[in-house]
Amino acid sequence: MEGSARPKPLRVDAQRNRVRVLEAAAAVFAEQGLSASVRDVAARAGVGLGTVARHFPTKELLLDAIVLRAVQEEVDHGNALAAEYEPGRAFFTFLSYLVDRGNANRGLADALTGAGFDVEKAASRADLDVIQVLQRLLDGAQATGDVRPDVDAADVKALVVGCLARERRAPDPAARTRMLAVLRRGLHVAGP
Repeated sequence: MEGSARPKPLRVDAQRNRVRVLEAAAAVFAEQGLSASVRDVAARAGVGLGTVARHFPTKELLLDAIVLRAVQEEVDHGNALAAEYEPGRAFFTFLSYLVDRGNANRGLADALTGAGFDVEKAASRADLDVIQVLQRLLDGAQATGDVRPDVDAADVKALVVGCLARERRAPDPAARTRMLAVLRRGLHVAGP
């Protein structure tokens, strides 16, 4: 039947090359950011540019695969925190996780800040929504009185992006700790 044909499964060596390309791309984009070249990915994977192109015909498709894997990990982590901790702790732990992760991975930081890649558009195609997870954690923390009621997920995302911008040029763990402390204090409900 036309239209119902399934794609042919990859040969074992092709599957192995695809995994190598994805692992190499994840490392290269984490180190260099989203402006890294596909040539660097191919070299890191030990394959030719043609092999990369067979699996990922465009750089955008390669970025989609890498960033979506990272977003899936963030969504899973946020959901796990919501199940494990009380709402305020889950929310603030997730914020720290996003900032720490973004600072350790330049490609992810680029994606989160919108520098050359629309992570929300890509995530919506894959039915992944880290902002929805953030909103759910925020709603829980606001419902328990741990977070001020006048902020929304877009505000929180902007604050996370600001924390990421602070270390854009060079890692500065002391500044990150300070920024997260300011972020926490600013989001907490002020006492009487």
